[in-house]
Amino acid sequence: MAGFKRLLKKLEVPYEGGTIPNRWINNDIKPIEKGRRTWTFWTFHNLWVLTNSNISTYMVGSSLIALGLTWWQAIIVIIVGALLSMIFIVLNSMPGAFYHLGFPIANRYVWGMYGSSFVIYNRILLSLVWYAVQAWIGGQCIYVCLEAIWPNLEDRIPNHIHATGLTSASFLTYWIFCLISLPLIWIRPHKLKIFLWVGVVSICIFEVVLLIWALATMEGFGDTITGHPNTQDTSIGWSVMYGIVSAIGGIAAGILNQNDYARFARRPRDAIYGQIASAATYSIITSVIGILVTAATQQRYGAPMWSLPDLLIAMMHAGGSRSRAAGFFAGAALVISQWGINIPGNALSGGFDLAATFPTYINIRRGSYITALLSMVVNPWQLLATASTFLAVLSSYGVFLGPMVGLMISSYYITNRRKINVDDLFRGDKTSIYWFTYGINWRAPVAWALGVFPSMPGFVSNVNFDIHVSIGWTRVYYLSFLVGFAISAVVFVALHHFFPAPNVKDFVLSPATHREVMAEYQAKWDATEYSESGVPTESVVPKDARDVESFPKDI
Repeated sequence: MAGFKRLLKKLEVPYEGGTIPNRWINNDIKPIEKGRRTWTFWTFHNLWVLTNSNISTYMVGSSLIALGLTWWQAIIVIIVGALLSMIFIVLNSMPGAFYHLGFPIANRYVWGMYGSSFVIYNRILLSLVWYAVQAWIGGQCIYVCLEAIWPNLEDRIPNHIHATGLTSASFLTYWIFCLISLPLIWIRPHKLKIFLWVGVVSICIFEVVLLIWALATMEGFGDTITGHPNTQDTSIGWSVMYGIVSAIGGIAAGILNQNDYARFARRPRDAIYGQIASAATYSIITSVIGILVTAATQQRYGAPMWSLPDLLIAMMHAGGSRSRAAGFFAGAALVISQWGINIPGNALSGGFDLAATFPTYINIRRGSYITALLSMVVNPWQLLATASTFLAVLSSYGVFLGPMVGLMISSYYITNRRKINVDDLFRGDKTSIYWFTYGINWRAPVAWALGVFPSMPGFVSNVNFDIHVSIGWTRVYYLSFLVGFAISAVVFVALHHFFPAPNVKDFVLSPATHREVMAEYQAKWDATEYSESGVPTESVVPKDARDVESFPKDI
C-alpha cells in the first residue's frame, strides 16, 4: 500500500504556483502567463487554414450536392455557414483572449466547479470521435502514398476483415498514420508555430495545383454542376437551412473550445483578427475547390469522386509513372494537412480537457496521448461510409453543442458582463463565488436541456430511420444549432435575472470595470512564469495593474 502511494505521488503533475490544491489546477490549465503567450495573428491564421483546408471540409462541399442541392445553392450554404461559424468562433474566444482561460476553466463560471464536468466530458467524447475520424482520413492519405509505390495494394495485402468501408490494407494504413502522429503530440501548444507553417505551405500548394490540374485537363463539367438534383424536402429553403446548420455543426466542436487556443494569444487582437481573417475564408475556398474539382473530373472517371484520396488513386491508375509520382506527393501533402487538423484540433483539445478533469495526474501531453489511445475504440470508417451519413453526423453535433455555446457566450457577455473572478475558478469549495449549489450552477443544465429538447424528435428520427416524426419537428431539427443556441442563452440569462447567484451578482455589480478586472488578474497571474517542469523561473509583477502591456487598446 505504501509503495502504491509512492507511485501515485511520483505520477503527480508538478504545480509550483502557491497553496491552491492540485485538485483544481496545474501548470497547463492555469491562466497562460506572458512567457507562453506566443501566438500571433499568423499563428491563428495558420491554425484556421489547417482546420478548414482539409479533406473533411472538402467533403462537406461535395456532400451538399449529394444531399440534393445545386452547385450554386451549395456555395450559398457554404458561405453563410462559414460566416456564421466565424462569428460564433470570435465571440466564444474572448475569455481566452483576455483572461487567458482555457475552455474547461471558462465553463466553471457557467456551470459551476463540478457542473462544468458535464461539458468537459462531452468535449472529450468529441475529441475521441474527431481524432479517430481524422486519423482514418489520414490513413487513406497514407494509402495513396503506398499505392503510388506499390500499385494494387489490396492485392498485395489480402483482406481478412469484413466490415463496412474497411479492409486489411486500409486498416493497416490507419494504424500507420496513428503511429507516426505520436511524436508530434509531444509538441507544446505554444511551440506549434513552425509546425503550423509547414502544414499551411503544404496544403495550399497542393490545393492550388489540384484545382489547376482538374480545370486544365477536364472534358467538361459533369452533372455535379450541370444537373438539377431533387431536394429531400418539398421546400428548397429548408434544405438550404439544413445544409447551413450542417456546415456549422461540422465546426461546432471547434467553436465550443476556441478558448483553448485564444488563451495563447500574444495580444487579444491577434486572436480576434486572425480568426476573422481566416476562419470563414479558407472554409469557403476549400469547399468550393471540392465542388469544382469533383465536377471537373466527373466525366473523366465516370462518376463524381467525393473522396479526395479516391480521386488521387483513380488518377494514378489512369496514368503512368508520372501520375504515380504526383499521387505520392499529393498524398504526402494531405498527410501533413491531416496532422495539422488532428494534432492541435483533437489531440491537444482532449489533452486540455483531461488535464482539467484530472489535474493532479494529467497534463496536456499525457492527456493528448490518452486521447489518441482511446480514439481507437471509435469506428470512423462507418461514420464516413456515405455522404448522407457524414452530414447526419455533423448535424447531430449541433443538437448538443449549440446550447453549450449559447450558455458560454450569454454567460460571459450578459450574466457576467465580461467580469470574471479568475482566482475563484480554482477554488473548489464555498469560498468560490462559482461554487453555486454544491458546485453546480443549476441554471445551466436547465437552460441546456430546454435548448436541446426541441431538436430531439428530429434528431432521433434522423439517427433511426424507423422512427418517423412530423415535418415540423424535422424542420426544427434542421435549425438545431441556432435554435438550441438561442433558447439556452435566453433561458440562462432569464434564470440568472430572476434567481441570481448572490456572490456572482455582487462581484459583477462591483465598481470595477471589466477592463480593470481583466488587467488586475492578468497582472496577478503573470507574476510568476514557469518552465515546462513546473519550476518558477522569473518574477514579472507589474507595479500596477495599469502597467499591463496595451490592455485598454486591446479591449
